[in-house]
Amino acid sequence: MKVERMRDLSKEELIQLESDLKEELFNLRMQSSAKKLDNPLKLRTLRKDIARIKTVLREEELSLGKLARLKKETKPSPKEKTEEEK
Repeated sequence: MKVERMRDLSKEELIQLESDLKEELFNLRMQSSAKKLDNPLKLRTLRKDIARIKTVLREEELSLGKLARLKKETKPSPKEKTEEEK
């Protein structure tokens, strides 16, 4: 899955997709240990997709934290008088 498509999904959808991919990865590992895996490359692509999802989730987490800090810094404290009040 492309990163652009992942960025369009909501946080809940990303978490659900990550869970589904982890379950699929587990099943493929079981097949691999039983020597019944048809496409070994699928393991690699699933691991990379999971990493992409985690990256997108972390980016969103950091950007939201950064926005909250910026809002807090720009909001004047009640003790400080603004230019209009002076």
